[in-house]
Amino acid sequence: MGRTPGRKIYAHAKLRRLRAEHGMNQVQLARVLGISTSYLNQLEHSQRPLTAPVLLRIAEALGVEPEFFSEADEERLATDLRAALADEACGAPVPTGEAAEVARDHPEVARALVALHHRYRDASERVAALASPDAPGASAALLPAEPHDDVRDFFYAHHNHFGPLDTAAERAAEDLGLDSAHRAADVLRRRLAAEHRIKVVRAAPGSATDTRRLDAASGLLFLSPWLTAGQQAFQLATQLALLEQGELLDALVAGGGLSSPQAVSLARIGLANYFAGALLMPYTVFLAAAEELCYDIEVLQARFGVGFETVCHRLSTLQRSGRRGVPFSFLRVDRAGNISKRQSATDFHFSRLGGTCPLWTVYEAFSAPGRILRQVAEMPDGKRYFWVARTVTRGGFGHQAPRAEFAVALGCELRHAHRLVYAAGIALDDPRAATQIGLGCRICERRDCAQRARPPAGGRLSVDPDRRTYVPYPVEVALDSRPGAVPRAAEDG
Repeated sequence: MGRTPGRKIYAHAKLRRLRAEHGMNQVQLARVLGISTSYLNQLEHSQRPLTAPVLLRIAEALGVEPEFFSEADEERLATDLRAALADEACGAPVPTGEAAEVARDHPEVARALVALHHRYRDASERVAALASPDAPGASAALLPAEPHDDVRDFFYAHHNHFGPLDTAAERAAEDLGLDSAHRAADVLRRRLAAEHRIKVVRAAPGSATDTRRLDAASGLLFLSPWLTAGQQAFQLATQLALLEQGELLDALVAGGGLSSPQAVSLARIGLANYFAGALLMPYTVFLAAAEELCYDIEVLQARFGVGFETVCHRLSTLQRSGRRGVPFSFLRVDRAGNISKRQSATDFHFSRLGGTCPLWTVYEAFSAPGRILRQVAEMPDGKRYFWVARTVTRGGFGHQAPRAEFAVALGCELRHAHRLVYAAGIALDDPRAATQIGLGCRICERRDCAQRARPPAGGRLSVDPDRRTYVPYPVEVALDSRPGAVPRAAEDG
């Protein structure tokens, strides 16, 4: 359920909202659950934690999975809210504990504040673009700023798992006799020809930069001549999803709250890619192989005939109710720190404010191309994660052809690390083995980080011409709302 063993679960706002949606008052729900009204009232106000028997009764009575009460969404929302309130425009920092309380007890208010902050940031960027002497024109500057960010948030909100797509892809794979990408390209070519009268042809080398292009008028689907067999199968599967799963793609996108036609179109493409991965790596078969092989990415890559990044992405989607894999977070970055993919089945938060942490092993991967690096990382709240990272390269077919190099990382909470082949030889229980990282300098609470690139929100800079510290941007007082915490002076870092 996405929580640390022994950690108490509180129902609070979620239970109140569920009860209201079912049109029940406290007396009625208490009677259904076989508990006292006063006990239910305490549950709804976070005064008592949920016990396992009551949790199961609530799930059955109100028609939800027990995982509904996982704190992963709440922790994500609290971090999003902290990031929004750390913006200089807010004027004053908000203690971490207060942001967590708002996210826990008033989630709709928290979501509204986060959405308001996103709109403020977008509006600020557009105003800056209009004011710039290099702006191409008002009409261009007023377009929605980043539809790609909208789509990443859409996938993030769904924990990177779309059950209906997985089910449809698994059914299609069974009908087509597929269980990997090794021979899938030929099968999918025949399917496109027989059902859609589309002929797959190889594009002439150097004639275009397209990986895949459908000419609907002629019924020709052009594929790049440089694709491997697995890449061909993936592109054909994506095209098949767009042709045969249109209604399902539209239904999934419809409730996503996407803000522009461009974002809607990008989300449909992303879901079609999701279907393609699920078709070539069917859920049940792939999860069984992953568990058998202890999540060895390179062996899975060879068994299913797809690329390293594709396997990582698929591993981050295995969250089917009742049959879950390790809940992974997945991201892809470039050398400049730009995140071009970020998905998570956990509460891990990818900061949109102030950049990410340079101490994260995903950035070290660029100094060791092609090698898998491992890291135990500890967040400021004490939660620890296990990460693996490696570089991947795209393009480069020919001496002068442009190449794109990225680093991809796959991580999980440390309590799952023993299930991974990569954890062998690492002292998982030794806190000294953990690298202390953060979500981004602006919202990171650490005061002793020599790598800090921006002052932290929540502290006043200590400016002393007669003193030089190893820690950039020392602060006089750091706000810390954790129980028993006291303000720390600049001497602490």
